[in-house]
Amino acid sequence: MDFDESFWDERYRQHGEHGAVWSGQPNAQLVAEAANLVPGSALDVGTGEGADAAWLARHGWRVTAVDISSVALARAAAAVADEPDTAARIVWQHQDLTASPPPAGTFDLVTAQYLHLPAPQRGSVYSRLAASVAPGGTLLIVGHHPSDLETTVRRPSVPGLLFTAEQIAVELDPDEWEVITCASRPRETTDSDGAPPTVHDSVLRAHRRA
Repeated sequence: MDFDESFWDERYRQHGEHGAVWSGQPNAQLVAEAANLVPGSALDVGTGEGADAAWLARHGWRVTAVDISSVALARAAAAVADEPDTAARIVWQHQDLTASPPPAGTFDLVTAQYLHLPAPQRGSVYSRLAASVAPGGTLLIVGHHPSDLETTVRRPSVPGLLFTAEQIAVELDPDEWEVITCASRPRETTDSDGAPPTVHDSVLRAHRRA
């Protein structure tokens, strides 16, 4: 399966008359890891319907919110249309980061929440995301842990699509990066049958040395 622009546009369109694809709440790991950071410029990668970008903007960040789906971006912008102060802090950007990387050394925070790509592509994109962090800034990557495939929660079973935090951390040059968080964190959820399995988030937060 190709998780390309047409795939995501269609997914968001299908939910257009039936509510949001996602919860509308910021991702818990973003809140946990970014709450005490000094606000500056942020790049929110795979912003979707914009809940993370909105949370960052409400907490003083200037956000560039990027997604491959123009349908998602339209919904994200509409969600904050009645919050002029929040909306003014966000630039919604339609971009495929697999083809067009963000500018290097630019952002005080680069966050990618559940951006799952095939392993070779993931390595290239995440390397570009790390390069876009300004000296003294933060890289935050969160994804579904491979152990989720052993639960009753639906996860894509494409080999290599899920990852551990350690797999991301090992690609960072220790002379350039200090790893702050490298963890597998449990989280309660609900599967399609209403059962309450425990899943795990892979959480990597790293500080780029000044």
